[in-house]
Amino acid sequence: MRIERVEAVQPPTPGSPADWRTQLGQILVRVTTEEGLEGVGVGGGGLAGVHVVASVLRDMLVGRDFDRPEDLHREMCRQTSFYGRKGVVVMAISGVDLALWDLAGKQQGLPVARLLDPQVDLQVPVPTYATVWDEAEAIRQIERGVAAVKLHVERFGVPPDAEGIAGLVKRTREALGAEKEIMLDAFGNWDVESTLAVACLVEPFGVEWIEEPVQPDEVGAYRELMERSPIPIAGGEHEYLEEGFRGIVDGGLHAVLQPDINWCGGMTTLVEIYRMASAAGLRVCPHRGSEPYAIHAIAAMDPRPLAESPRDWFKCLGNMGEIIDGVVNVPDRPGFGLTVDETLWPG
Repeated sequence: MRIERVEAVQPPTPGSPADWRTQLGQILVRVTTEEGLEGVGVGGGGLAGVHVVASVLRDMLVGRDFDRPEDLHREMCRQTSFYGRKGVVVMAISGVDLALWDLAGKQQGLPVARLLDPQVDLQVPVPTYATVWDEAEAIRQIERGVAAVKLHVERFGVPPDAEGIAGLVKRTREALGAEKEIMLDAFGNWDVESTLAVACLVEPFGVEWIEEPVQPDEVGAYRELMERSPIPIAGGEHEYLEEGFRGIVDGGLHAVLQPDINWCGGMTTLVEIYRMASAAGLRVCPHRGSEPYAIHAIAAMDPRPLAESPRDWFKCLGNMGEIIDGVVNVPDRPGFGLTVDETLWPG
């Protein structure tokens, strides 16, 4: 396949959070071949990400032949390595990489999941978990069939009200019973001692993990928590590329890796994360995994599949799949199986 055109746009997302997730929002990337085949990916970085695609990646890719997305991913990372090993540039690369995987699937007439594992059974749905704010919402989600709930506990302050969080977890466990998983998300607001205080209080209630208790680059804090916490530590939502996750794995910083496929480097990076996690005996649970990009990797590569609930404000793609009775099916159409409103593209 030879690339003829590379485009990017930031679509409108009414109802999205009034923070960096909107200011530097998701971008759509479309890569078109000379034969007229189109691949669509979702990246990040907002208008800055669009600029990276239009000013660097497009000129590098137009006119190039490719068979494997991994080859062009390597070149994009090398081309931007002096200024883009983390953050906005990698978010933009993620969108392009996913568009290339979409093209590869369409060119072969296969869903991306079957590019990853030709034997994957797409009739087996993937269980999901819901991110919630209180036990009432947790109960509602469990009644809808989800396998687990993640309690977002940022509202308990800094330093956190450990007793209040423990009370929430206790009530949630009593309401859900012993079978359903419960996780906590601290949103990077705590420190080592406050995390340990929470972990010790919630340990009796079978919490699966505490997510991002400290900021992503607090390496020493994560290492200490992995040594001392009775609850597994999760993170990686804000980490980038294979090299970044290699540092997490080799440094023993997380028990659960949570890459975001639209930010971390795309499918090429997510595949490498699964491989290194498997070798190290770590769990992978991608951020927003029930959305239509990561779900292909979860179905094809995850020995313990669990997909996080999607954003409810990102609606510019069609055929995204729907969580029904707590599970989501992997699209069986070629590529990622998505459609896009043509009026979103410039010109």
